[in-house]
Amino acid sequence: MTQEKLMACIRIAFGFVCGIDAWFKWQPAFQNGFVDQVSGALDGQPALIAAWIQGWVHLVSINPHFFAVIVALSETALALGLIFGLFTRAALAGGILLALIIWSVPEGFGGPYVAGSTDIGTAIIYVFVLLALWAGRSWIALSLDSILKKEKIQYDKSI
Repeated sequence: MTQEKLMACIRIAFGFVCGIDAWFKWQPAFQNGFVDQVSGALDGQPALIAAWIQGWVHLVSINPHFFAVIVALSETALALGLIFGLFTRAALAGGILLALIIWSVPEGFGGPYVAGSTDIGTAIIYVFVLLALWAGRSWIALSLDSILKKEKIQYDKSI
């Protein structure tokens, strides 16, 4: 198996992982408890991080269902982009941004970091996986992007 196909297979597998995440985001428990999800990391945080999270809590409290749907749509788009290799670079960039927001708000940058802390949060790991997929040019093989690019090149040559 070539490196391009290996990266594509990892992209597709990770797309299914993101699809499972997206499915959870469409569930009523997530949709109805969105503000609680966002504010969940407030306890024990230093003042600066608590202020950051509180700002987001205030923002999403305006219309929690709207923001919950935006998160669900974003994760669904990321999953589909990765699985099908369509607009892969845009999906990767959007996924990195989404993962950083999730890591910094509901995961509270993985904190609070106190005695007994054992985890830095999961969303930051998504950032590194998505960066690796970008660096590995995971859109080269087994993707609609590669098919569309070939068709565009053939179309350009016929003009």
